[in-house]
Amino acid sequence: MAENLEQLLLATVNNKEFLHSEPFEYKSLFLSSVTPDISNARFMPCIFIEDEHAKQFISRAISKRKLCDLYNGENYVLVGKSCIVNCLTYGSSEWKKANTTIESIVELGENIAVSEMIQVPTVYPTDDGKYQILTGHRRFFALVFAYGFGHVAQFKVYARKPILSKVKQFQENASREDLPQYGKLQAFLAAMMEVDYLDQARLKIGEKRITVREKAKYLGISLGAFDNYNVLTRYPEVIRAYENGLSFSFVKVKKVVLKIENDYKIQHDKKVLNIGDRKAIGAKISDALEGKSATSIKKQNYSIKNIASSSLLKKLLFTDVSELDLGIDWEAVDWEDRAQVTSLIAEVIERLEKD
Repeated sequence: MAENLEQLLLATVNNKEFLHSEPFEYKSLFLSSVTPDISNARFMPCIFIEDEHAKQFISRAISKRKLCDLYNGENYVLVGKSCIVNCLTYGSSEWKKANTTIESIVELGENIAVSEMIQVPTVYPTDDGKYQILTGHRRFFALVFAYGFGHVAQFKVYARKPILSKVKQFQENASREDLPQYGKLQAFLAAMMEVDYLDQARLKIGEKRITVREKAKYLGISLGAFDNYNVLTRYPEVIRAYENGLSFSFVKVKKVVLKIENDYKIQHDKKVLNIGDRKAIGAKISDALEGKSATSIKKQNYSIKNIASSSLLKKLLFTDVSELDLGIDWEAVDWEDRAQVTSLIAEVIERLEKD
């Protein structure tokens, strides 16, 4: 695959317009003619079920066990009209991750059923006459959930598989706030592999190396965001932590990684790190992210002002304060900013005390 990509890039590297602006059109396709990309970070192991079997499962005419046996669905997620059945090993990390994905698919599918999809999935034709998803796996699953596997939907169809397909996938992942950090990191690594092949192809025909600024531009992100991704993907321990459910922001984890790196260099008087050094640093990072070291990220607690009145306490416990006329713009609250939320809590209590 790597050799084919490098040869393709060598053949097209001089045609920058072709490389970045490949032809496409919008088409209506049967959902049954579209297949997910198993190498995509947004993919989950799935089997699509016929509308009739989905209907039988919903009406309890067929059990989960029988449905799973019918499709050999052990260790898969069965997806059909109005039903998604998680047949992965119960309680495993894969089962938990699939459940989180399923929740978001169901929510999106219910929205699609009553409103128009603004951004359709993108696909490209395969040799067997079908189409493979390039971007929009979650939207595709949601379409199947909303309408069934035999339904027709609109897709953005490329004339052929885009040369920098992983770059295109990352561009979409990076712009989505609702996608897990783990998926974004995986997408970045895959995209950077393509950019590196492009870099090598340019060198072979006598062009200059791709600059960091150009790489960020290829991926559609700022230089600051590019640096964040670069730091976080230096160590597999970081990616593994996000895969296992770490939810801290990239900026917080980046600070931990850089501090551990810097402390290690000072302690061992090193400017260049070898493989052994990186393994040692990776172990320290893993401990920090798991809360086993002094460098670990501490969760900040919310501070609540002392409440002296029992009536005020009852009002806080049994009243939806967001419905009260307190002059607070609840839509403007950044609930991830603990300082702002703590200040807001104090303000609410103060205003309730005055009332």
